[in-house]
Amino acid sequence: MESILSPDINTCSTPSELKITDMRFCDVQGLPMHCILMKIYTNQGIVGYGEVRDFASKRYALQLKRILLGENPCNVDKIFRRIKQFGGQSRQGGGVSGVEVALWDLAGKAYGQPVYRLLGGKFRDKIRMYCDTDVEGKHTGKDMGRALLARMEKGYTFLKMDLGLGILKDVPGAVSAPLGFMEELPALWEKRRAAEAAGDRELARYLENRIYDYHNIAHPFTGIHVTELGFDVLEQYVKDVRETIGYEVPLAIDHFGHIGLEDSIKLCRRIEKYNLAWAEDLIPWQLTDQYAMLRRSTTVPICTGEDIYLKENFLPLLKAGGVSVIHPDVLTAGGILELKKISDLAADYGTAMAVHMAESPIGCLAAVHAAASCENFLALEYHSVDVPDWCDIYDDKLPKPLVQDGYITVPDLPGLGIETLNDEVLKAHIHPRIPGMWEPTDLWNEDVVEDRLWS
Repeated sequence: MESILSPDINTCSTPSELKITDMRFCDVQGLPMHCILMKIYTNQGIVGYGEVRDFASKRYALQLKRILLGENPCNVDKIFRRIKQFGGQSRQGGGVSGVEVALWDLAGKAYGQPVYRLLGGKFRDKIRMYCDTDVEGKHTGKDMGRALLARMEKGYTFLKMDLGLGILKDVPGAVSAPLGFMEELPALWEKRRAAEAAGDRELARYLENRIYDYHNIAHPFTGIHVTELGFDVLEQYVKDVRETIGYEVPLAIDHFGHIGLEDSIKLCRRIEKYNLAWAEDLIPWQLTDQYAMLRRSTTVPICTGEDIYLKENFLPLLKAGGVSVIHPDVLTAGGILELKKISDLAADYGTAMAVHMAESPIGCLAAVHAAASCENFLALEYHSVDVPDWCDIYDDKLPKPLVQDGYITVPDLPGLGIETLNDEVLKAHIHPRIPGMWEPTDLWNEDVVEDRLWS
């Protein structure tokens, strides 16, 4: 008798009896950043792949292991509602989000379906990638324009570049700040490098903490202001880029530096005429009232969101009319389903969604499945154009390269689409300060704690 089962169904799996048995990690660098890859194992031999947000710590995920063991990963939403209290903003959302991604991968593999189909289907067959582009060292807008033009020649139809204090670094009179303040950070980095070279780890750690303190001076508190000369230089930079690449292609801008609201308004007004897709993360995302003032002060679309955890934390910005485009990262926002909920919330306020992504193919494919299911999606970030072995970490039916002519085709393979990882490639990228690959994590199996949030 001919089988009535779909060929996609994994007949080796019994989803209702699937249970989580283990969780392991591999820290790599250069793919494209410090990325933390995750495996969640089950009693039926199915392995789910997740990823903790770039530059975070696997401890954010390890603390969840005691809650996951013995649970059925197909109950994604139920488990997420239990663990989401242990996440936080920015990199602190990486543990919960990475676990949620791995759960969806397991559920898709158990049922023999791609993740997007479990979310209700897809709005599009291909995901437009926007190409983030850097130019090393001192350079001009014409240099950046040529770099962006090369991206367009590869098929990219949406671009992003940095525009900020880095361009003004060696321009006398372009920036005013408390005297000596701008020189403090480079001096700290130089001292830290010297301490590392001398093997003085205690001093190096002290200097790392001082660098951390410096980076955490919020924009309104730095006292940094751009002068009219500085705005002239930044405007000319954008003008030169546009004259090189033309005005038809969308161009977003990012990484302004820690300047305050008033300088952000001045900058945006200067560059309104250059037809920008958005200006990103000009000020900290928590400053809702300032975002509302910023958006009402310029016609440049205003964007933020890569450091926001959970949909309820996007709501104040949307209600205040503070953003034209939201920009969540699937590995901070709370995972795949939470990203879809954030997208739907933004759509209710007439706000478009782009997706931040600076991760390995695991995090990328999680974003691809989420973006496919979202109506108001614009484009997904891509940082790995210049990483030749980015796609080599997987060995399976996915195409190589994954990005072709500026798009990723949404895979119809079970789960995220990754069957196996290539450990030989991963070994070549092991993080030198976090060695080890898929090592046991049994120390995190047990923890006696009452973590209920109400009495």
